[in-house]
Amino acid sequence: MIASELAPAKVNLTLHVTGRRADGYHLLDSLVVFTELGDIVSARPARGLSLSLEGPEAVGLSVGPENLVWRAAQAMGAEDLALLLSKTLPLSSGIGGGSSDAAACLRLIAQMTGKALPSDEQALMLGADVPVCLTRRFCRMEGVGEQVTVLPPCPDIWLVLVNPRVEVSTPKVFHALSQPNNPPMAAKLPQWRDAKALSDWLKLQRNDLQIPACNLLPEISHVLDALSASSGCLFSRMSGSGATCFGLYAQEDAARRAAEALNAACPQWWIRSTGILYQ
Repeated sequence: MIASELAPAKVNLTLHVTGRRADGYHLLDSLVVFTELGDIVSARPARGLSLSLEGPEAVGLSVGPENLVWRAAQAMGAEDLALLLSKTLPLSSGIGGGSSDAAACLRLIAQMTGKALPSDEQALMLGADVPVCLTRRFCRMEGVGEQVTVLPPCPDIWLVLVNPRVEVSTPKVFHALSQPNNPPMAAKLPQWRDAKALSDWLKLQRNDLQIPACNLLPEISHVLDALSASSGCLFSRMSGSGATCFGLYAQEDAARRAAEALNAACPQWWIRSTGILYQ
């Protein structure tokens, strides 16, 4: 029997850096959605524990102890499973690929074995984004990632994700941040009636890492300009620490046509249109 679990892309619609702890970890306030697009973690009974890779984005990824799927399986005390990670999301791209893979592995092993999922504090040891990735829901993420609040369903939106195929170092982006103490989002978030209301509100918010990332990697600015100029795009922003950016659209057809046009104009980029998860 083979079981599988989606590891969806995580998109930070906002990312406010609100402080830095004495241990160097930054405090965040972020609005997060998950997409229908993602990696797949599969497992089947086997002798011993193993991990293998496949997929167009698996090149350069290790199956050793530094792999978050392997670490997640060990954290769950998994035995006698052959794990397979089908990688479709770019590596180190600001859309939570590794953390979402780890969370998918945790969910999968819990379903197969009946073991309880780890607490948010335990999941945080695998990575700051793992607790929010465990939810796969529309969330507000605060602190260093351990404070996760599930929100009412997001309005119907579609996204175009674009990565310029150039990696940007997360530590370097944080190091280039001139001010780590910035205002959070409002304590009470609005109820957005539709995609336009959400995009209008997002324009008043920030990703505090976007400017330093663009300074380090000018290609990100080119991606944002291309998304903003695409037909039907209501709003564009970088996700996480980059380099993946997103455009937000009110209609699925508009997102699909924008992705097709961008693919034709910039075939060297990784470009996908996707809906978001609502469960």
